Amino acid sequence: MAGAAMAGDAGGQQYQIDSFPPGMESGEADRRTAAWFGAVRFGFHDGQAVPENLPKVIESYHRDQRVLTAAYPFHTPEAAWDEAVPVATYATMVNTLNVGGGRMLPAHLVTAVTVRPTHRRRGLLRRMITGDLAAARQQGLAMAALTASEATIYGRFGFGVATFTNEVEVDARERFSVPSATAGTVEVADPAVLLDIAPQVFARFHEKTTGSIGRQDAYRQRVSGQWSDDKQEPDRFVRAALHYDDGGVIDGYVSYKFAGWDQEPPTIKVLDLVATNDEAYLALWNYLGSIDLVERIKYPSAAVDDVLPWAMSDRRGYSVSGQEDVLWLRILDPVTALQARSYGADGELVIRLHDPLEWTSGTYRMRVVGSEASISRCDDTQHTEHTGHTEHTGHTEHTGHTGYTAAPEISISVNGLSSLYLGGVRAGALAAAGQLQCAGPDVLSLVDRMFVAPAAPWCITHF
Repeated sequence: MAGAAMAGDAGGQQYQIDSFPPGMESGEADRRTAAWFGAVRFGFHDGQAVPENLPKVIESYHRDQRVLTAAYPFHTPEAAWDEAVPVATYATMVNTLNVGGGRMLPAHLVTAVTVRPTHRRRGLLRRMITGDLAAARQQGLAMAALTASEATIYGRFGFGVATFTNEVEVDARERFSVPSATAGTVEVADPAVLLDIAPQVFARFHEKTTGSIGRQDAYRQRVSGQWSDDKQEPDRFVRAALHYDDGGVIDGYVSYKFAGWDQEPPTIKVLDLVATNDEAYLALWNYLGSIDLVERIKYPSAAVDDVLPWAMSDRRGYSVSGQEDVLWLRILDPVTALQARSYGADGELVIRLHDPLEWTSGTYRMRVVGSEASISRCDDTQHTEHTGHTEHTGHTEHTGHTGYTAAPEISISVNGLSSLYLGGVRAGALAAAGQLQCAGPDVLSLVDRMFVAPAAPWCITHF
């Protein structure tokens, strides 16, 4: 959809939808780009942008190769907000998704989705997202992804939740200790060093962590204190520490802030904690728990199967205050996506896939041998002719051309398959919830064994 301009009727009103790269003019954001940022900040309840800071954001967006999309009504009443400010926004970029075993799949990332309250229920989001995802499919991208502010919006477009993180609080008083955190050393550092170090360490974490998504440029700006949460100005309260392995190589870092003396009990908020191994991870936690005048540590992005409570001398000092869905996936090309990852068990399945947008609806034969999958699309018409029935029983003999075999069959939506894809949910749970249908418990067990991941998928990146 990049570079596109679409005019059409949505809910009885004419709109122009344009896609464009963020632009500069005479050293400042051009009018169209500045207005787009104004609409996004309005949609997410942020303060108005500081014009002199926008060039920094635009430069960062260029590094991400983002494409911006905006919807404009053809008619704006007198005294209404500037007609240059779009009534709906959308943005995309491409980055890598770790699908397990260090395998990377390019993913089409969707972000900055807003629709002004006065222009809702007019089909604007549907036009933007379906046009964009259709273009991504045509460009050969097999997966789309987003992190959702509202959980009720994206299911109708085929997205399913694929990863979760736990919000945790750790009691850092005398009871806190991590006896096993003895490898390497931790040193305090100027946060500014993370501008270069954070991407390097994250790249190693990304390579080994199923469910991780490649990071946009803004992350290194914020964890290094170059930008604050809501503006592109230095945050002088950010602190940092680095972990060095026994050979002196940096293999982890933590970026954090003291919550302020008015917070009771005195609390540290972890902004980012990235480690390439468990030893570095635990050592950085041991550092955080050793900081004077602090009684609580808050971390919003812990893994569902976090190792920390098992390493603490008193695990009752570790509590989960909430759980958040992070990464939402949308399979655009089932053949490419399913063949991209490895599997935990050999076997064969026939997958009947249902898609609310009809792009991937159909029947697919999946054969896994030696953890590698081969996927072929079956022809429903041929199958009906073979069996003489309008419904497939799952036990038809192969007749010599593309069609079904006696492989067990499952029926699932593209939403459900996208959730199952990384192994973050069990097939049994989807079946109990009515999102997966199959012949019986043996088939469910096979699906679980195929899609299981050695560790719960973990994404610590929002975009």
